Amino acid sequence: MRSRVWGGTAAVILGGLLATGCGGGEPATGGGAGGDAGKAAASDGHPVSVTDCTGAETTFSTAPEKIVTSNAAALELLLRLGAGDKVIGTGFPPGRGALPGALGEEAAKVKVLGRTVIPKEKLLGSGADLYLDTFGAMRMGGGMGDGPTEEEFTAAGIQHMYLKSTACAGRSKTAVTDLSAVEADITSLGRVTGTSPKAEELVAGMEKKVGAVRKAVGGIPEKERPTYFFFDYDAGTKQPTVVCNRQIAHAVITLAGARNVFADCDGDRKQVGWEDVIARNPDWIQLGVRNRGSAAANEKAFDEAEKWLTSDAATKGLKAVKEGKFLRIGSERTTIAGVRNADTVEEIARTLHPGKAGGL
Repeated sequence: MRSRVWGGTAAVILGGLLATGCGGGEPATGGGAGGDAGKAAASDGHPVSVTDCTGAETTFSTAPEKIVTSNAAALELLLRLGAGDKVIGTGFPPGRGALPGALGEEAAKVKVLGRTVIPKEKLLGSGADLYLDTFGAMRMGGGMGDGPTEEEFTAAGIQHMYLKSTACAGRSKTAVTDLSAVEADITSLGRVTGTSPKAEELVAGMEKKVGAVRKAVGGIPEKERPTYFFFDYDAGTKQPTVVCNRQIAHAVITLAGARNVFADCDGDRKQVGWEDVIARNPDWIQLGVRNRGSAAANEKAFDEAEKWLTSDAATKGLKAVKEGKFLRIGSERTTIAGVRNADTVEEIARTLHPGKAGGL
């Protein structure tokens, strides 16, 4: 394992994939949800060591003071941890209404360095001492431009670290079936930023919700669980893009007591044909609409997605469509690793299993 040690206001980059899952169920090194951040020793939690998807280790001697986030998912985690005042810029900013209440107001104050991927020169010249990256090995989104090399990050005084719940899908050899990687990232980031108490609170809240769902529906035999299709309406209707077994949505669906109809697809996402969806004939369909900025706009988008399914010749005969078994749950909280994954598990379980989970 190679080691990178940085001090003072040195910067860090956490790399990972937006809206992708990372090998669920893999044990975190160092014990507990804290994973590899469990090496904290000083009274303030530092130094703290973390590893990326390849095992490369980075050590923080002090908490970062100037953080740049690659996207809204990374930004949301820092805001929830109470480290929003350390964020000096972001890429892929959250749309209006994408984050609830005060979180949305705080996010709106963060400087936007890029509407999509942050340009390389702007990132290196940002003055950050930590870059929280959720694009991993995809090199900042492939066609959208090459990201800085590790040598360039070092020269700019920026540390690079991976959010493993979103960055490691390409390296995972097993399906993601729980939220342990998300919880490990929250704990690790809490230790890195000196917000461990809040991180522990967030993880405890997630575990409580998911634990209650497991108690309610965990005993349902696999063959008796309803089949479930996540319809990514905004990814296009000509050829559907489905969530596979490395995507965090697969864990959300599984924990809620359902069976992802594309659970046999290894990877995070895949384009298939409507004939593939028809052949699997799901019991339930989630209208995976991305946030439009207001409740009214979201409802309109859900209506549009449902209307498309009920009017299209290829899909109107699906069991879920004929029976009107739709779930109106936003895409982001299902497919982007974060605190709200636990809320989605709870909501799906209540809908699919009202007799067992209706009181949650």
